Amino acid sequence: MAGFQVHGAVLDTEFSDEGGHPVVQLHGLTSSRANDRLLDLDLGRGLHGTRLLRYDARGHGRSTGSNRPEDYKWAHLAEDLLALLDSYFPGEKVHGVGPSMGTGTMLHAAVLDPERFSSFTLMLPSTAWSTRPAKATEYLHSAALIENEGLQAFVSEGALKPKPPATVGTPAIRPDVSPALLPTIFRGAALADFPPQDAVARIDVPTSILAWIDDPGHPVSTAQALVELMPQATLAVAHAPTDVATWPARLMEDVIRADAATSA
Repeated sequence: MAGFQVHGAVLDTEFSDEGGHPVVQLHGLTSSRANDRLLDLDLGRGLHGTRLLRYDARGHGRSTGSNRPEDYKWAHLAEDLLALLDSYFPGEKVHGVGPSMGTGTMLHAAVLDPERFSSFTLMLPSTAWSTRPAKATEYLHSAALIENEGLQAFVSEGALKPKPPATVGTPAIRPDVSPALLPTIFRGAALADFPPQDAVARIDVPTSILAWIDDPGHPVSTAQALVELMPQATLAVAHAPTDVATWPARLMEDVIRADAATSA
């Protein structure tokens, strides 16, 4: 484990160097590297023969963070990501993988630096564009609930919501964010959205989009919109845990294809 200094935070990183294509793995809102392993969303566990960089986003897991909501907008997290890539993989095209907030972060990074990425495996795209305002309202409610009634009230409220069928059998986990910082991070998420659709349409690299059904926070409609916008995107939708179990192999296929393309 190592710390990487960015403006206003120190990011906790983990680098596995087996040679081969560079890969960066991100996680979702209120999660972390550790939590994603528990949720079976650590697709990098199936990789071999790569240089794999994992890290906890600012304010999450073992990384530090500020008390400014603006610092958690995805466009700002994208600057953190690009700084990491400049340090670990200078001048190289990188394959990016990650769910939800991680997907939003990578899309912003690709808009900021179109030549930085060879390809993507985008998991569980969140609400975006027309569906984002309602979700932002939910985040503001969660921030106020935690401040007024405590973290347990938020956890209890979340436990009442139905789980997507593809997540049956995964454990119930708490946010991997300090309770003191969690309201700030939710307010930052309320400010976040994908880049404008015309900018996303210019992200012209091979992209696998992995979604699952019956999750209002990660609707299939967003994944479908990305496929329509991005010239080289394909979509696979999970209906059960057995479908999600195929995702690490899908990432491996994506990385092998990216390595062959960049080596040609």
